[in-house]
Amino acid sequence: MKKDLLVMGIETSCDETAVAIIKNEHEILANVVASQIESHKRFGGVVPEIASRHHVEQITIVLEEALNKAGLTFQELDAIAVTEGPGLVGALLIGVNAAKALAFAHNLPLVPVHHIAGHIYANRLVTEMKFPLLALVVSGGHTELVYMKEHGHFEVIGETRDDAAGEAFDKVARTLNMPYPGGPHIDRLAQEGNPVIDLPRAWLEEGSYDFSFSGLKSAVINTVHNAEQRGEKIAPEDLAASFQKSVIDVLVKKAERAVAEYGVKQLLLAGGVAANKGLRDALKEAFADKGEIELIIPPVSLCTDNAAMIAAAGSIMFKKGKRAELALNANPGLEIEKYNN
Repeated sequence: MKKDLLVMGIETSCDETAVAIIKNEHEILANVVASQIESHKRFGGVVPEIASRHHVEQITIVLEEALNKAGLTFQELDAIAVTEGPGLVGALLIGVNAAKALAFAHNLPLVPVHHIAGHIYANRLVTEMKFPLLALVVSGGHTELVYMKEHGHFEVIGETRDDAAGEAFDKVARTLNMPYPGGPHIDRLAQEGNPVIDLPRAWLEEGSYDFSFSGLKSAVINTVHNAEQRGEKIAPEDLAASFQKSVIDVLVKKAERAVAEYGVKQLLLAGGVAANKGLRDALKEAFADKGEIELIIPPVSLCTDNAAMIAAAGSIMFKKGKRAELALNANPGLEIEKYNN
């Protein structure tokens, strides 16, 4: 009888301390996440030093809870997968060093995982991936279109040239005096308003799949400041709806064009902003009549940072023979295409 493949994933790239265990590449046995939102909220964003300190405090607790939930011991695991990068270097180091210690102590293979690859592979916990495919990655630090011709091969065909979409959401939320993280607040407020304010959309040069949201963010800030100087009131729900529509229009249109040009079988949505209801609804509407293209949107719990996605990607990397030495270090600027080698 064939033995089950059991892989532990460890994720500490930003402000979530997460450990998960998945079986046979798809089945989640445990997915534990300790969030730090309350600690960072008063600063309006993630403070790296505080994030690192919380990871140190939480990592052992989260590890033990994941093992207890899965009903397993370290001796039963086949590999330890860990986020190598990108992310905050201090935060990454906690997860990397915990994974190295566990791999050494229990004589387990150590599998390095790219954080964005993890977000993409969160979709494999929902359904099987069909190649070739495109992934639309939308998060606080990344906005990318990634083409995959097979497992473990990533080609970035478009990326943000300045602010990522999630970063723009947080900055606009701050302008509207909303608490951190701002993205969910903008999304909720946008559902109550109408996109009646004319805001720019950065299409860039013809044929480009790159993104730019810095100009849009500045336009929102200028709109607010100009209204204040004139003594006018702008309905915050209309501003939120207008901003969100501007972001979503560009994301959806570029995804539609790339899907057609590259002739893919699936479009996967990935990243923290994949939890945005407006974006999810717009993609469903855009691809409703494209029966030959399968749109995959993971549940909200698998959109934000978690370790199940790292274990899912790590399972594939493990089977492909990817291993790290115990000299593995955090790589905050790790590029996903360099990860192919």
